[in-house]
Amino acid sequence: MRVVVADDAVLIREGLIRLLEEFGCEVVAAVGDGGGLVEAVAEHRPDVSVVDVRMPPSFTDEGLRAAVEARRRVPGAPVLILSQYVEVSYADDLLADARGAVGYLLKDRVVDVDDFMGGLRAVAAGGTVFDPQVVAQLMVRRRRDDPLASLTPREREVLGLMAEGRSNPAIGRQLVISDGAVEKHIRSIFAKLGLHAEDGDQHRRVLAVLAYLRS
Repeated sequence: MRVVVADDAVLIREGLIRLLEEFGCEVVAAVGDGGGLVEAVAEHRPDVSVVDVRMPPSFTDEGLRAAVEARRRVPGAPVLILSQYVEVSYADDLLADARGAVGYLLKDRVVDVDDFMGGLRAVAAGGTVFDPQVVAQLMVRRRRDDPLASLTPREREVLGLMAEGRSNPAIGRQLVISDGAVEKHIRSIFAKLGLHAEDGDQHRRVLAVLAYLRS
């Protein structure tokens, strides 16, 4: 994978570069501010960018805003937000184009390097990977016009685990149900959200997760 890294903390940035290179990635650019991220994505068209939220000059949400701008310039550019903080305002904008290829993980909750790399690959492939705490913050602002109102509690559980990037077998293990039951719930979710077979299972999965996160 060709990766852009955007983090203002030099030690974290260099650590990410070494980690990614150990796993066979090519870091095509490493920057410390939002403007640098936008330019790097526009120039290199990476397979995925790893982006911190708080960067110069105000150290609030520059990284998220820059990620949104990068995806405006390069539609669908895969972005994995990696931060200590949950910032929901521009996270909504990242989801708004319904293209997928977005993720949001919290630095202090990444406890397994293989899981992190799996999440990075999933985002690069067009999927979505969100930390449960990020999902919870996004869910707090659920709209009255809830597209998920018809889902059963179990279907919501399944969809929530899909939003965390879990595979069907992992969902089954978490909920202690069979793979067949997981597939049945997912088919029901697709049907209730009006997602059709011709869209392809992976694309329907992404659209279902985006509907969940934006609801």
